[in-house]
Amino acid sequence: MPPVSIVLNILWILFGGIYMAAGWVIAAVIMAITIIGLPWARAAFNIAAYTLLPFGQKAVRRDSLTGQPDIGTGPLGLVGNVIWFVLAGWWLALGHLITAIVLAVTIIGIPFAWAHLKLAGIALWPIGKVIVPA
Repeated sequence: MPPVSIVLNILWILFGGIYMAAGWVIAAVIMAITIIGLPWARAAFNIAAYTLLPFGQKAVRRDSLTGQPDIGTGPLGLVGNVIWFVLAGWWLALGHLITAIVLAVTIIGIPFAWAHLKLAGIALWPIGKVIVPA
């Protein structure tokens, strides 16, 4: 990871990134407890790690990375994303959006606000995404 990404990730954690990562972990634990929510829990844990250290990484669709469709990028993935959106996606996206607005007020917070906006999009539709180095 480049030094700039390391510095940005440290600042990200200090200025609130840890709280949104904790929100993702809470959502993942709740989904895992239900047993039925295990596929969503796995995606939420992966994105929690991404939310903790977003700089130097990006989220891409699995089928565009591998070149082959799979269960998470097909029709079942769409159904899974709709269920995720109803159960947890909207409030995680809302948390990222509110945090982005607060951070965008300051000039220093604009890169972090942009990262929160990207994470808000992922919060709405996480199934079928994979985190890769940027």
